[in-house]
Amino acid sequence: MLLVAASRIAWCTVLFLVSSATVAVAVEPEFPALTGRVVDEAALLSPEAESRLADELAAHERATGDQVVVATVQSLQGLSVDEFGNRLFRAWQLGTAKANNGVLLLVAPHERKVRIEVGYGLEDRLTDAAAAVIIQSLVLPRFRAGDLSGGVEAGARGILELLRPDQGAPSSGWAEQQQPSGTSVPWPMLVNFAFFAVLLLLRLLQDRRFRGPQNWAQRRGGLGYPPVIIVPGGYGSGSSGSGGGFAGGGGSSGGGGASGSW
Repeated sequence: MLLVAASRIAWCTVLFLVSSATVAVAVEPEFPALTGRVVDEAALLSPEAESRLADELAAHERATGDQVVVATVQSLQGLSVDEFGNRLFRAWQLGTAKANNGVLLLVAPHERKVRIEVGYGLEDRLTDAAAAVIIQSLVLPRFRAGDLSGGVEAGARGILELLRPDQGAPSSGWAEQQQPSGTSVPWPMLVNFAFFAVLLLLRLLQDRRFRGPQNWAQRRGGLGYPPVIIVPGGYGSGSSGSGGGFAGGGGSSGGGGASGSW
């Protein structure tokens, strides 16, 4: 009897382990290959838009070393956009291993979700609050109007403008070209003002919350919210990086960033 009971326990244990392994395999997402700085699996961008955006991302990477990648996917495969974005970022290893200076703009049109995932090394500049402002002010209004391609480009360019080293440089006219027709409202100016106001408010709230022997800036290694204003501008063209063995540099992310839906 004891032998039979032990045998049954052993079989139950084996079945449990096999079932657990099967479930683990089933929920493991299948990620698209990192073929370039723009991976448009959901086919939201025209070839011209994809090439144009890839050129701008490549120019930014040459100028700053920051690796910004745009991905549209057909499905989140049952995961939240936050989890899928973090896993995809880590699978692609965006940014360098030393600086962790990668950024992922992820769009899942089927689930109507968007996420900006930020590498560890850029969290002091592209904060959660800043990523949320980019999504809410630049991306979602276009998505809700049915302009998915325009929303993707606007979001990517908003990220580049925030990360560019010459913040405050004169505009090259990109944002003015994006202004909706038939309106007299100075749209780029309002976006800049709103962005700056939100960051300033969050900075004050954080300072009050962490006031004391160890303030917020000290906890972040002496870094706080930078007084950044997004000034719409452009980048020079360069290699699109859409092929030729493009790859991440070993970077990682701890879940910093923001998400949105439409």
